[in-house]
Amino acid sequence: MMEFKNIVTKKEIRKMLWRSSFLQTGYNYERRQANGWLYCMLPGLLKVYENEPEEMIEVAKNHVTYIGTHPFLVTFVQGVIISMEETRQDRELINSLKISLMSPLGGVGDALIWMTLLPITAGVGASIAMGGSIMGPIIFFVAFNAVHLFLRLFLMDYGYRLGTGAAVTLKKSTKKISRASSIVGMMVVGSLIPTYVKFSLPLTLDVGNKIFNLQTDLFDKIMPGFLPLLFTYFCYYLLTKKKATPMKLIYICIAIGIIGGLLGIYKYVPFTF
Repeated sequence: MMEFKNIVTKKEIRKMLWRSSFLQTGYNYERRQANGWLYCMLPGLLKVYENEPEEMIEVAKNHVTYIGTHPFLVTFVQGVIISMEETRQDRELINSLKISLMSPLGGVGDALIWMTLLPITAGVGASIAMGGSIMGPIIFFVAFNAVHLFLRLFLMDYGYRLGTGAAVTLKKSTKKISRASSIVGMMVVGSLIPTYVKFSLPLTLDVGNKIFNLQTDLFDKIMPGFLPLLFTYFCYYLLTKKKATPMKLIYICIAIGIIGGLLGIYKYVPFTF
């Protein structure tokens, strides 16, 4: 366990930790998360400046400038900044470090949480639920939040211990973490394609005295799940190259499924939502 400094105690640190869940409170397009950020920081700031009300007002004003970072990883920045406030670091240094930490953490959080943790836990939960078990959504909820709450707790303590050395540490590890998380996320999403994208051709050809099934005798021999992969690439192409909106893509998938089903081209609606 970490040893907290004399001014900010474990009590204030834990209050800041639980308040971090309200980072998006008062979100706006002028200062984004600034209101929520000040609310998250108040327990520690009030402790540091409890005998300096005028200074506290100026510090509070300073902490409602433009702020934007990942809501799950914000506790790292909270720990670093309250450590600097406690040791009365230069105001410009505090502002500069806060900005330099928040931007890369936004990218790391997207790769780590939305592209890795969420697809893995949601995929496991959805697979269990599709098997008819009510435990699917429960497992998803528990697993996702267990990891995310652990990250909040660990990063708060780690950031507080690290203090001003956070910028150097984060700079060294940001690219590695983002790349590793992106690779894992892509692998997970790719492995889910044959599970959630159902696309099978029932067409057969009479070749001499033998019935040639296009699905089992051709596409499955090339690669199991080959058609779902092609259909997924088709959707990806529409999203990225043709700039199709998600709603337009949904309508296209429904149309292809209905038309193909009526014509007997394939057995399943291509996409399972």
